[in-house]
Amino acid sequence: MLKITFKFDASEDVVAHAMEGEKLLDIARRFNVAIDAPCSGNVSCGKCKVKLLSGNLDSKKTRHITDEEYDAGWRLACASKVIEDVEIGVPDIASAYKSRMKVADLSSPEEIAIFEKIKSDIVNAGIELVNDMDVVELTMNAPTLDDTMPDNERLIWAIQAAVGADKVVLPYFVIRKLPILLRESKFHVKAAYKKTAHGVYVYDVVDAQEDLKAIGLAIDIGTTTVSAILVDLKTEEILAKASSGNGQIRYGADVINRIVEQTKPDGIERLQKAIIEETINPMIHNMCKSINLPSERIYRMCMASNSTMNHLFAGVFADPLRMEPYIPTFFKLDNIVARDLAIEINPNASILFAPNIGSYVGGDITAGTLASSVWNSEEFSVFIDLGTNGEIVFGNSDFLMSCACSAGPAFEGGDISCGMRATDGAIDKVTIDEETMEPTLSIIGDEGQKPVGLCGSGIIDIIAELFRCNIINAKGKIVREGKRVKEDEYGIKSYVIAFKEDAGSVNDVEITEVDIDSFIRAKGAIFSGINTLVESLGFDMSIVDNVYVAGGIGSGINMSNAVRIGMLPDIPLEKYKYIGNSSLAGAYAMIISNQAEAKVDELASSMTYLELSTHPGYMDAFTAACFIPHTDANLFPSFQ
Repeated sequence: MLKITFKFDASEDVVAHAMEGEKLLDIARRFNVAIDAPCSGNVSCGKCKVKLLSGNLDSKKTRHITDEEYDAGWRLACASKVIEDVEIGVPDIASAYKSRMKVADLSSPEEIAIFEKIKSDIVNAGIELVNDMDVVELTMNAPTLDDTMPDNERLIWAIQAAVGADKVVLPYFVIRKLPILLRESKFHVKAAYKKTAHGVYVYDVVDAQEDLKAIGLAIDIGTTTVSAILVDLKTEEILAKASSGNGQIRYGADVINRIVEQTKPDGIERLQKAIIEETINPMIHNMCKSINLPSERIYRMCMASNSTMNHLFAGVFADPLRMEPYIPTFFKLDNIVARDLAIEINPNASILFAPNIGSYVGGDITAGTLASSVWNSEEFSVFIDLGTNGEIVFGNSDFLMSCACSAGPAFEGGDISCGMRATDGAIDKVTIDEETMEPTLSIIGDEGQKPVGLCGSGIIDIIAELFRCNIINAKGKIVREGKRVKEDEYGIKSYVIAFKEDAGSVNDVEITEVDIDSFIRAKGAIFSGINTLVESLGFDMSIVDNVYVAGGIGSGINMSNAVRIGMLPDIPLEKYKYIGNSSLAGAYAMIISNQAEAKVDELASSMTYLELSTHPGYMDAFTAACFIPHTDANLFPSFQ
């Protein structure tokens, strides 16, 4: 048995043990060491760089590590096997995706204003923000020799008298508390309950002196990030908020790699543990701690996520989702409670799932569609959720159609040699001087932070600026010369965004023609998806009155640049509206409103799902869009 010591810049060492010949990345995953691996260990992304500090590894030389880096000890974790005791340095950037992922600030005035507007729009659409949860205060007579009624029946009778119910259910969680609680409280208690057509279900009972509220939990599980809020179900007040990187990231940046990982031995449990034990439960406890709330007082939970995340979260085998004919096990799950999935809230809390409508259009889109109010207007609107995947809805109050684009992980920095997620050191905004070709950068992190790579919004900016300055042509090839243009031994050119002496890495931060080509394909998938969806009904983009852009990447996008490169349609910019985390907003509405929950179910059942991979003409549309901005210049008259 070999000893592997993982060393970090700002945390304690992790000591692991493994058999000779085991892959370093697999060992790191087994011992919960966070190493970014967007390609899930396929040796294609080059992002899992670690530094060999002592000992030796059986490391395959790859194109992702220069001779200089290799001599300095840098290795790819996915291409290295242990052959003796080693010490491995895990650079801060390799694990920052988990601890310092930049996500939308749910407490910012902008996000609060967006949330309040969505809430107002839902109310104006006639949806009442009322749910079936409530709290009642009860006073009972203490038992005597003449009154020997059992504790459970005494409580049931008191509840029946107070709320007018024929049937009252007390779960085991409540029964266990009764003998001590009733006597310590002198039979004066508060009960949190749900009243339905079938009677009353009691979730909790506490001393009447305590401030008992009916609390709900809304969660948006994204492929990359997870966001959550705690809500007072009676006042609708948001009590606490949290965001985190999705713990499943280390098994791949995209859903396909994670599905593949799930098919391996113990993969179902491994992927479920990563999202529940490593991500959601810590977020719950942090939020509860911030407002001094026992986590078992969360009685209702709603989650919105894409179809794959739903399956991985529920511990359901997801492989049929990626195999033709792409069939999910479920569109919606009912009758699931927290104890079924080891969610550390009230064990009997109901878990609501925003329903999926297709193999790659999930509950995040049905919840987001509710929040966008596309369904409540006669105007024709496009709703786009720009995350690790791209999902699109088109329609109005008469109809809704949806599709999913296989854009790949490029918007999260995957498939881009200098790409990275929105963590410290990521370049999120770029402008270039047309004459000198010199860039001006905005970098995530504290003042003085050096650039390490490009995140999604930065990639859009750099390509738009390179094209505007005639540094690249419509095919993405570099056509100007200068000190920032390099060419490798294979004739592939690159533009240097930051030279290594000014960067926070051992190499130049540069974007290559191969990177640009990868991104052109990703942006082409988005545009062709939108265009195909609209044209499938005999319309063109001139009919579109609004484009609602949601998702974490959408918050930082320069819309003009996104249009310039042909990622989004060339319509007046005032028609574009950023609506924040619409998935979380929709889950919030569902958690506080039975009518909103029913409306999301209705939207999901009535929405038509267009499978682009089998749609005639889609591949031609995609190919035509793999050009800056497009092979049909008439579609982008503003930039001719």
